[in-house]
Amino acid sequence: MKPNVKMYSSAWCPFCIQAKRLLDSKGVEYEEILVDGNSSLRSKMMQESGRHTVPQIWINDFHVGGCDDLFSLERARKLDKLLS
Repeated sequence: MKPNVKMYSSAWCPFCIQAKRLLDSKGVEYEEILVDGNSSLRSKMMQESGRHTVPQIWINDFHVGGCDDLFSLERARKLDKLLS
């Protein structure tokens, strides 16, 4: 079963680009929701995550957090388990 991965991001955000590269390197498909210039999407992201920065990433129903959180999971060798 494929994981359901959702990421709120911004086209110009270097952290978003890094997070997408990591997910791409693992062959993971994800839904990218660009919040650039869309205050209602950014508000929805903040309501769901409690955070105002991008990226905000979910794997299935688990809120990973941002780019640093995603890479922390990878370094701890926990990301692959979440993605499987």
